[in-house]
Amino acid sequence: MLELQTRASEDDFWIDNTAAQKVIQQVNVRKEWIDAWNTLDMLCKDTWSLMEMAEEAGETSFEAEIKRDIDKLRVGIENLELKNMLSGQDDEKNAILTIHSGAGGTEAQDWAEMLLRMYTRWSERHGLKVYLADMLEGEGAGIKSVTLEIMGKYAYGYLKAENGVHRLVRISPFDSNARRHTSFSSVFVCPEIEDDEAIEINPADLKIDTFRSGGKGGQNVNKVETAVRITHIPSGVVVACQQERSQFQNKERAMKMLKSRLYQIRREEEEARLSAIESTKKRIEWGSQIRSYTFQPYQLVKDHRTGTENGDVQAVMDGDLDKFIKSYLMETSSK
Repeated sequence: MLELQTRASEDDFWIDNTAAQKVIQQVNVRKEWIDAWNTLDMLCKDTWSLMEMAEEAGETSFEAEIKRDIDKLRVGIENLELKNMLSGQDDEKNAILTIHSGAGGTEAQDWAEMLLRMYTRWSERHGLKVYLADMLEGEGAGIKSVTLEIMGKYAYGYLKAENGVHRLVRISPFDSNARRHTSFSSVFVCPEIEDDEAIEINPADLKIDTFRSGGKGGQNVNKVETAVRITHIPSGVVVACQQERSQFQNKERAMKMLKSRLYQIRREEEEARLSAIESTKKRIEWGSQIRSYTFQPYQLVKDHRTGTENGDVQAVMDGDLDKFIKSYLMETSSK
């Protein structure tokens, strides 16, 4: 902290504005930690003094106040623990979240749309902005795929817990015989990288297609080819954007998504956590799910990685995911 503050006070500090902004950001992050620690430390000392005073005087009237302070300490410590779990190099960044429907046809496409609503609600709960970059509607109902940009501090840090296959068990609203169906959708999350991060892409490695947007929007929608799909040939990564009014804007956003995906691949390879990013993608079918959402014959959402459960299925579908996310972060941070 002292070293960073010393650098920030140097006369030539603002010559390189980009580098200076990064230093200021690091100072602010460290200051947040220090301020949070000092606040808890002060509260702990004050509570301890109050307990000693009450014990010496044989006074019981302070019990309610002491209990409130202890509860504040507990919440403060839990928040610091969670913040410590989100200390990875990309955890503070925006997230790009993609949902693909899997085995199950119309059922799976409807399930993918339900997941879209769930993550949108979760983002709203946390004050995060959601931008719909691309969506491919299903045949008859639901969606085949959707890509969201979720913007706000720690968006990726939290949502990385959602990577994997999500399984739904329910009585199908599309089955006239009211039989129970199992459906699958996959969720893939990567951090959105900054423009100044070094991801070099050879234009010769790109296949760029334009097409007419299928969504609602301005006068250009469905009239001119404003939507853009980019395929990175060496990796096979495909991204698309169709929500902006101009082809240029859609191409710019699609390139940013592509760079983010390629950055995720490079980071995982460098950290040797996985041999390649494709190995993280299980088949979207039975036996590969990270979490199951059972609507019938009983109601239960269970995360198979941590064993965390919630019997209030509707609350989960309304975006109550924090219990699952926190359990996953605690599990992975302890390894």
